[in-house]
Amino acid sequence: MANETDNEKELENEVINNETEAQKEMVPKQDYDELEDRFKRILAEFENFKKRNGKERDGLYNSILSDVVEMILPVLDNLENAVKVETQDDEYKKGIELVLKQFQEVLASKGVEEIKAVGETFNPEFHEAVSSIQDESLGEKEIAQEYRKGYKIGSRVIRHSMVVVAN
Repeated sequence: MANETDNEKELENEVINNETEAQKEMVPKQDYDELEDRFKRILAEFENFKKRNGKERDGLYNSILSDVVEMILPVLDNLENAVKVETQDDEYKKGIELVLKQFQEVLASKGVEEIKAVGETFNPEFHEAVSSIQDESLGEKEIAQEYRKGYKIGSRVIRHSMVVVAN
């Protein structure tokens, strides 16, 4: 009988040990699932943060570039005016043309584009009308003349074109 009692106790202990081991295994599995879910959420938040931060950085870069370009556009206007002036010194004129071309290439490399004006339909997003004329040879709201060139970077306007609109 002592053997039977000892065997029963051992069997009971085994059952209890198995139950506590199963409970121990379940708790870490549950914790693991919670940690895995938390990890996935934090990873997704981090990915969204990286995307948002990249967009903000690009926007800031374009904003700063636009501000700098806007400040130097009068210099470009003056170079273009200098090229138009008649001069006796052809070498001087070639030098001004080369500086202007280099200036335009630098702006183009940064994504700065001229806004098309003469012959285009007036668009208030890109053009600023300073005058209007009646000309039957031109269509309605067609730009007849450009006083000052406009520039943009992508879809962002740096400076509107100053134009004369027909009809």
